[in-house]
Amino acid sequence: MTTQWETVIGLEIHTQLATQSKIFSGASTAYGAEPNTQACAVDLGLPGVLPVLNEQAVRMAVTFGLAIDAHIAPHSVFARKNYFYPDLPKGYQISQMDLPIVGNGHLDIEVDGETKRIGITRAHLEEDAGKSLHESFHGMTGIDLNRAGTPLLEIVSEPDMRSAKEAVAYMRKLHELVRYLEICDGNMQEGSFRCDANVSVRPIGQAEFGTRAEIKNINSFKFVEKAINHEIERQIEVIESGNKVVQETRLYDANKDETRSMRSKEEANDYRYFPDPDLLPVVISDEFKETVKATLPELPHAKKQRFIEQYGQDDESASTLTSSRELADFYEAVVKDSGVEAKLATNWMTGDVLGALNKAGLEISQSPVSAERLAGLLKRIADNTISGRTAKQVFDKLWNGTATADEIIEQEGLKQITDTGAIEAIVDKVIAANPGPVEQYLSGKDKALMALVGQIMKETQGKANPGEVNKMLIEKLRG
Repeated sequence: MTTQWETVIGLEIHTQLATQSKIFSGASTAYGAEPNTQACAVDLGLPGVLPVLNEQAVRMAVTFGLAIDAHIAPHSVFARKNYFYPDLPKGYQISQMDLPIVGNGHLDIEVDGETKRIGITRAHLEEDAGKSLHESFHGMTGIDLNRAGTPLLEIVSEPDMRSAKEAVAYMRKLHELVRYLEICDGNMQEGSFRCDANVSVRPIGQAEFGTRAEIKNINSFKFVEKAINHEIERQIEVIESGNKVVQETRLYDANKDETRSMRSKEEANDYRYFPDPDLLPVVISDEFKETVKATLPELPHAKKQRFIEQYGQDDESASTLTSSRELADFYEAVVKDSGVEAKLATNWMTGDVLGALNKAGLEISQSPVSAERLAGLLKRIADNTISGRTAKQVFDKLWNGTATADEIIEQEGLKQITDTGAIEAIVDKVIAANPGPVEQYLSGKDKALMALVGQIMKETQGKANPGEVNKMLIEKLRG
């Protein structure tokens, strides 16, 4: 029955801007402080205080707008969004309504090998609210106002996504972009990057949108996909049972894998928006835009294309190595420091390095092996000082210690035997001791050669150059 329905999804993503202080006060935005120690008089809305706009927040918003080819409003206005909630001490949130700082833009995503353009309606600046705490209080709710006044950029997409998979791809792409721009740390566990999903269904072929439900504050890619898929099934079941979907706000319960009703969905007029009388309009000059534009880094898509062209990478490797700015910088530092072929660096980065990081649950910035130390290892593979097999042993020691590759190779006596005379003596010995495999190889069974190579490598404790061993063994057997 689900094939009769089309899903329509739009995302609102709240991105915490990486400023040192709040959007309208000098209070710190550092995470993890004791409750209510980072909320000043301005954040609390005490009588007589006035908000002062943080210029860095404006600069970061413009940076984002330029990166998505959006319209940057020359004139934008802050408004008061009025509602009463315990963690909103002023009784209103300062946000933007009619005149946001960033207008229409777009982001391209890739799903199942196809590129799709997702429109971005707007991105506006606003302050975050505080946080209500329930776990440690019996019959009461605790209020922590440390987050009150934290600068947010709310990024609102067009309803252009048609599946949970597309929504996750868009969210991942946006997460990658804001981290590249260094305007947000993207830490979802700390609430720096969180999503509200607007979901509706309609019969295939119908132009009019169905009634939407908004799922609030989803803080992981996995949960976004699960929440949307659950909501799609719920809405279809409601309609097919003869009832109507109600426009409302819902919460996703990850433990039960379900969404549940939170409140009826408010409309803009419920919030009684009006321009904030304490804040002047924001005027963005062409000169300011050009100054910001000059600071833009190489963006993810451009970097990926360059990696393909400059380093001969396939699409998957280039996507992986440019998935974060830190990872791409680490890779390029390894290539530059080692001077080895890019392919060798690519293989080690996408294989051993990322494998070890994933296993340890670490980011590239936390890697125990620096770009310089990895480059030192790759140099010794490239100049045949050690074999690829031995290199894995060296990498393990690099990961668990502080020595360089050269020091480890020297201390452990891991240098390859490159003396052809020494290798030849061992080859002769192995041939003489293994008449069976020799006969099998000479009768056309190529696998027997590997058995002989294995014996030689065992005799040399893995230190012989495998290429030299193969070449010499074949010459002697065929000669």
